[in-house]
Amino acid sequence: MSENLVIVGLGYVGLPLAQEAVRAGLSVTGFDVSDATVDGLNSGQSHVDDLSDDDVAEMLAGGFRATKDDACLAEADVIVICVPTPLRNDTTPDLGAVEASARSIGGRLTADTLVVLESTTYPGTTDDIVRPILESGSGLTAGTDFALAYSPERIDPGNPQFGLRNTPKVVGGFTEACTSRAVDFYSTVVDDVVPTVGTREAELSKLLENTYRHVNIALVNEMAIFTHDLGIDLWAAIDAAKTKPFGFQAFYPGPGVGGHCIPIDPNYLSYAVRSLGYQFRFVELAQEVSGRMPAYVAARAQGALNEAEKSVKGSSILLLGVTYKANIADERETPSRPVARRLIELGADVSYFDPHAASFDVDGTPLSRADDLGAAMREADLVILLQPHDAILAEGSFADAALVLDTRGVLEGDNVERL
Repeated sequence: MSENLVIVGLGYVGLPLAQEAVRAGLSVTGFDVSDATVDGLNSGQSHVDDLSDDDVAEMLAGGFRATKDDACLAEADVIVICVPTPLRNDTTPDLGAVEASARSIGGRLTADTLVVLESTTYPGTTDDIVRPILESGSGLTAGTDFALAYSPERIDPGNPQFGLRNTPKVVGGFTEACTSRAVDFYSTVVDDVVPTVGTREAELSKLLENTYRHVNIALVNEMAIFTHDLGIDLWAAIDAAKTKPFGFQAFYPGPGVGGHCIPIDPNYLSYAVRSLGYQFRFVELAQEVSGRMPAYVAARAQGALNEAEKSVKGSSILLLGVTYKANIADERETPSRPVARRLIELGADVSYFDPHAASFDVDGTPLSRADDLGAAMREADLVILLQPHDAILAEGSFADAALVLDTRGVLEGDNVERL
């Protein structure tokens, strides 16, 4: 296939797609509104965890270029929208970047082009929001003059086993012909393409995946609270339950949920349900449960120090791993921030160590970063493992720490208390 592909949005979703498309021999242009992103990529610098500078250099050698000039859209055979879909302060969906992208595309759209939205959103966005903007701006009709589809991104940052190429890709088109056109395109960059009924079903599939995780993580988070009070080892119970070869999938408690998907995506589905006059009580309850986990971690830290006859006020507490996920640098929605905030409010002297975070702030105030992990662990009154980065587990001498609160269930020892 010699199609010209333009990817709108060059973040953790758009950039891996660009990489695979270049490898497949497509002519790939990345369109982004950020000067730093465009200039960095064109100079060979990656800004996402899953791609190195060498990967970007390989892409550039294969013809990739990044631009802020939307004139590239007029030359495209395929346009894929991979822009952020965050929440507003009132937790309602913010589709500003999707709408702006659609307006840019609509002004440049030519006949026979395939337009695909990959940004996570609520069902109906592709048909009811993106399509009218494209049609109004171009004078063309979706399903007749151009193809329109939705394909949810399934990028899992830091996953060494599954990337874009070997993760099945769901595709739903505005019409059956649109679906076929999108399937043909994605078959060049993904091994297994899964067509579904339409755009709404494809949009819902992504929200279903993440809502499933959201609810089950909240379940074990709530269990972590009452099993501690009952004197039950929840981690051992989960290990026992997961020996069942059917009907059970293991989820684990933690200090809260982070990243773009789990804390945000289910709210898009809840928003769509509320528009019908219903409440999506599972999502709202899950949000409440996981949202209070940072405060619970701080309370457990306070209790551990009390047991050692120390007050949390004035105690030195070292946080290990402050990003939202192990072995990546992404801090979006990380629960480490509210954990640190609460400990500071209680009067603790809080510092951190994270090989993936050169700096880390709470409400604009930077935390002190430990340079020597071993020394910092020996000197701290309490060490809290928030994110089990491989480098921390390999280098950390946890036996030398006075007290360790393990929120991830990966450590053992007389000085270790698991969440």
